Amino acid sequence: MYKGQSRVETLHEQIGAKGYANGFEGLIGFIKNLLPANEAIGQALRKEVPMYPELAVRELVANAIIHQDLFVRGAGPMIEIFPDRMEITNPGTPLVKTERFLDSPPKSRNEALASIMRRVGICEERGSGVDKVVFQSELYQLPAPLFEVIEDHTRATLFSYRPYAEMDRPERSRACYLHACLKRVNRDFMTNASLRERFGIDAANRAMVSRIIRDTLAEGLIKPADPESDSRRHARYLPFWA
Repeated sequence: MYKGQSRVETLHEQIGAKGYANGFEGLIGFIKNLLPANEAIGQALRKEVPMYPELAVRELVANAIIHQDLFVRGAGPMIEIFPDRMEITNPGTPLVKTERFLDSPPKSRNEALASIMRRVGICEERGSGVDKVVFQSELYQLPAPLFEVIEDHTRATLFSYRPYAEMDRPERSRACYLHACLKRVNRDFMTNASLRERFGIDAANRAMVSRIIRDTLAEGLIKPADPESDSRRHARYLPFWA
């Protein structure tokens, strides 16, 4: 209870917070029931594995609610589910560039709403949501998420599992860049070995990953951490903005 605040006001605030939390949990539960699942077989038992990490879905839905432009009439957050992807769109262009979602200081269009959602545990510390989305996508070895601006809307796309061989060059470069970003915000460097692990590629095929790194370097999305080093085998890389 804050100074000058009555017990009744505090009770109303707590009830309101629970209402937000229960409503959000209900929304996430509804989405989970709509999402397809993969069937995994292990130790003679079959079990369903979510096609998308629940934490990634939660963070993107929360972000869409928090960062929507409430002044855009006739529009609101929208979730679309397709056989190979799910798209989460909110009205309003982002306050930071999409390629800087992982590292830019957090900026909230609706800070009062964001504060409420943090207090009730719907989202956690400021600015950590996209980090979790990228980390979960890597953990599940999914194609990298895509963040883009479509007219006056912001769209985040999660992709279902696809083998490395079926990913095209832009998808591989995007995964490489986001992996370098994730490493950087955790005060680390991307290497050939770390990117191999991200894609689930054996050490014997390090040349495949070297090709991805070369392509991503050519696009200007990453850069060498040690430009004067002659060692390619132990080279370290940073995102272009570092």
